[in-house]
Amino acid sequence: MPDLRIRLLIADDHNLFRSGIINLLENEKDIFVIGEAATGEEMVSKYFELKPNIILADISMPELNGIEALQKIRLRDNSVKVLFLSMFEGEEYIYYCIKAGSMGLISKKVMKGELLYAIKSVHEGKRYFGIDLTEEKILEIINRFDKGNIEVDFKDDVLSPREIQILKFISDGLTSNEMAEKLFISKRTIDTHRTHMMQKLNLKSLPELIKYAINRNLTEKSG
Repeated sequence: MPDLRIRLLIADDHNLFRSGIINLLENEKDIFVIGEAATGEEMVSKYFELKPNIILADISMPELNGIEALQKIRLRDNSVKVLFLSMFEGEEYIYYCIKAGSMGLISKKVMKGELLYAIKSVHEGKRYFGIDLTEEKILEIINRFDKGNIEVDFKDDVLSPREIQILKFISDGLTSNEMAEKLFISKRTIDTHRTHMMQKLNLKSLPELIKYAINRNLTEKSG
């Protein structure tokens, strides 16, 4: 007899969060967690290895973020179903996820009942971006953002709020010592943040990070 349960792949770079989702779903008879991924690249490889019905993924992950990983999968399999979980909320994120080919986006603060409803909706081929967002409202968001020529760019999504703050300081030309004084942390901590940011953004040198910070700041001001 064929297994009719929903086969779920969980992709998130936090072990504790993945474990929490698995524990939450372990007693659900119609959902089976078949695997985990800790990075965007691993999400891609595990998808083709395990053939899940749905990927439940964070947007912010190292190597590739969730959006980039989804786009990479879609080059080989356009039928992939991804439901994103994120701390980031707002219509612009709904728009970005739809444009990338996602079937849904829900908050990481979601209650179990809504999570189950979202998973089952996506499995049935329906989009889910919140209990109050009908398909009509989703189409209205898409049309409005399309007219605004919004660019899809989730690169900064991999950065924490503190790292984004430091990125702004870098664009303003502050030294590590000056940043440390402003943030009441050590210079060593600032340097550690720089290293992590370069890894997340796939930048090879400090000058590349400075250039990225300046360009990002200019883009914000021009917007």
